[in-house]
Amino acid sequence: MGDLPICKLPVPHLTIMSTVLPSIVAMVLYALSTVLLTAPLTGCPYTWHRSGLITAMLAIFLHTGVLLGAHGLHLDLHFFAALSLVSCVVALLTLLVNLLRPVTGLSLLVFPLAALLLALDVFVASPTLPQSMDWQISLHATIALLSYSLLSIATLVAILLAIQERALRSHRLGRLLQALPPLTQTETLLFRLVRTGFIGLSLTLLTGTLFITDTHVEQLTYMIALSVLAWLIFAALLWGHWRHGWRGARAVQLTLLGMTALALAFFGSKLVLELLHRRIP
Repeated sequence: MGDLPICKLPVPHLTIMSTVLPSIVAMVLYALSTVLLTAPLTGCPYTWHRSGLITAMLAIFLHTGVLLGAHGLHLDLHFFAALSLVSCVVALLTLLVNLLRPVTGLSLLVFPLAALLLALDVFVASPTLPQSMDWQISLHATIALLSYSLLSIATLVAILLAIQERALRSHRLGRLLQALPPLTQTETLLFRLVRTGFIGLSLTLLTGTLFITDTHVEQLTYMIALSVLAWLIFAALLWGHWRHGWRGARAVQLTLLGMTALALAFFGSKLVLELLHRRIP
């Protein structure tokens, strides 16, 4: 989960201005897709749901264009840019999940969040330029990004699973919960996402071991330790599910715990160190 130092250089004014309009349009489309996906829950025709997915696809296309327009094929891994990049990948994976197995509740969480993180990156964060990476580091960062995104979706599914279980116990099923797949299908989706994300996380640690040599850098030390901790938590969850049939509340708790460690590994250490570097003359 390592990265190269980010070069804090001013981005040309033309590049900044060229991302503003598509960013605004993408945020509007994310919001519109959320409304369209919610509409069938209030009695509107199901065609609104399909329109919502198409609108989300356009939003993701524009979001990707903004990222490529600002940084080209180079990964900018400073805090807000990384958040925007991860949210775009998560939105794309959420769209694919909905095409295979509709999970409206997941979309209603992801698409507004993607719009918010895009806005923070474009309108709030200080402009930066990434340094070029060797192909080995780019491969490592790409695998890390995909595994992090998959485990992020798994975490959102775990939250929906917890809400769904609580609603079933209290016999209070709203329209949103009624639109979710049956509980067993939601649980199956959770473990498939965790399993796939765990494989990606394992490859991330492996490529990091092979390709990153300067592991004594302060940020990398924290990232490696917390990433290994997250790996152990997800490994325990998958082993417990296979060996002892762990599910329900225990699966939700371990998923949230593992994702917390993973989020601290990358974004937590990055945020703290970037803030410290800004304060140091």
